[in-house]
Amino acid sequence: MTTYHGQCFCGAVEVEVTGAPEGMGYCHCRSCRSWSAGPVNAFSLWKPEAVRVTAGAEHVATFQKTPFSQRQYCAKCGGHLMTNHPTIGLVDVFAATIPTFPFTPGVHVNYAETVLPMRDGLPKFKDFPAEIGGSGETVPE
Repeated sequence: MTTYHGQCFCGAVEVEVTGAPEGMGYCHCRSCRSWSAGPVNAFSLWKPEAVRVTAGAEHVATFQKTPFSQRQYCAKCGGHLMTNHPTIGLVDVFAATIPTFPFTPGVHVNYAETVLPMRDGLPKFKDFPAEIGGSGETVPE
């Protein structure tokens, strides 16, 4: 299995992901935009056992605004690491956190909230696919 390594902004926290993600794409929700300070967040979803903090675990802090997302970051530098999604049993390791990972997006979620329309031919869900509790409704580019 292939392993990819990443770290927070200052390097105090190191993470690794092993194998292949369950999915990759872009989230356009207001929470992700605000958290990432960007118009869209690139995500990669992994089973929890595929994600491991390999150094600096004592610096990992968590902020939980909603039951869906436990956002984790480095308490030393504030660098974002990942988001645990307990209700769907997956961990979103931000694509920017693992720079050598070949990010290949397959979907847009929460596209009804977008502030940056992206015309790339990928499916664009109003909220989430039905398999993970969303409406499954798509919206046009």
